[in-house]
Amino acid sequence: MNTEGPTMQERQLAEMLHRVTPEPPRGLTVEDVAARVASQAGPRQRHARLTSPSRGWTRKWAPVLAAASVFVVISVSAGAVVGFSHHSPAPVRGSQPTATGSASSSASSPSPGQTSVGPSFAPRSVAGGIWGAELINHQKPPFTQDTLAGGAGSLYTLAPGYLDRINPATGQVVARVPFQATGTEPPVVAGSTVWVVSSYTDTDVVLEGFSGQTLASLGSVRVPVTGQLSGTPAGVITSGPDGDLYVAAGSAVAVVDPGRGVIKRIAVSAGPVSSVAVSPDGARLYVSTGSFELLTYDVATGANTGSSSAQGIGSFIGNLVATAGGVWGTVGVGMSEWTWFAPGANLDQLIRASQEVGAGADSVPTYSGGVVWLGGSRTLECVNPDTGEELASVTIPADDGVLEHFGRVTVTGGGVYAYYSDAKANLAGLAALTAAPAACSG
Repeated sequence: MNTEGPTMQERQLAEMLHRVTPEPPRGLTVEDVAARVASQAGPRQRHARLTSPSRGWTRKWAPVLAAASVFVVISVSAGAVVGFSHHSPAPVRGSQPTATGSASSSASSPSPGQTSVGPSFAPRSVAGGIWGAELINHQKPPFTQDTLAGGAGSLYTLAPGYLDRINPATGQVVARVPFQATGTEPPVVAGSTVWVVSSYTDTDVVLEGFSGQTLASLGSVRVPVTGQLSGTPAGVITSGPDGDLYVAAGSAVAVVDPGRGVIKRIAVSAGPVSSVAVSPDGARLYVSTGSFELLTYDVATGANTGSSSAQGIGSFIGNLVATAGGVWGTVGVGMSEWTWFAPGANLDQLIRASQEVGAGADSVPTYSGGVVWLGGSRTLECVNPDTGEELASVTIPADDGVLEHFGRVTVTGGGVYAYYSDAKANLAGLAALTAAPAACSG
């Protein structure tokens, strides 16, 4: 055993370790580290052999053990830094987004990639518990009414100044990025990417892409506008089954490949486009303009293959949703909005699918989980997406005479969720419909 202090080799190793580790309150030597490791064998065995001599592991191996221990710590720490470093790759279809962001416990300005950035809420029965309705997120301020979207087992919504990813199992916000929305266009989930409209002007429409898991920025796509934008936009972006995006861009619909940008423009001569939808097979594009007119285009050729209109019903047609059996949409605004269904995209056969809503609540149809959902302030329904036949319906009770509201019903991760509001109780947020009828399972 060396009783004369550290050797030259040990001192050099200690100096090297001192340089690569954070500055300690006093000098760190190899002897310190080795002594700490040796102390784990017991308080009275600090100077004893660490193992049996037959294994050849005596105290002369302590400097090597100490170095290895420190370098393991350094490697793990470096790995943590690398794992949370920021990258902004260009969006490419089929690519997996890179996890980004740094951990933070702040709920006011959290970073993406965290396991939880919002508070947890105890489930609270609402609206008399119709269809097992439980409020699982009622943060203040609540997220924006008509912006709930689902995909890849998560929920996404816009809150004032933010884009949020919500864990549907708990209602907690698990990722958040600063984002100032333009209007109330809901996010569009295409594969593993979430797209939102960040700018909607007379010159261009700008789409921002975010990782569906971490909400890390994946870049933006600029879509030039042809002519003038619609004065009543309502559903100006959608995605097709192949992952392409369709954007109402004035008097044309731009087809966007997320990895390449605009790849095609389908001209619309009837006027500025206010809403777009794509058939489930990706073959047909449906377009509405400011008047109550519905146009059909062949996606492959861009040819107009059909048009229909309705008179004396109203205006501001929007929020188009396409199914194999036809097209759904809304008409009216505010106190008079209601939902319609056009079998075969023919407005001559228009079916009124919902009652009018009040108090500024929406009545936007959603196609999710294999059925079309119709929310509102009077009834909550699921209907056959191809025929409009009612599959299940429940009356939404009033709260002491004041309307309660369910909107934008979304199915994800095997659960059914909706935006909920109760003006009487000054309560709004995310509701889970824990006992939705089996008929609504699609």
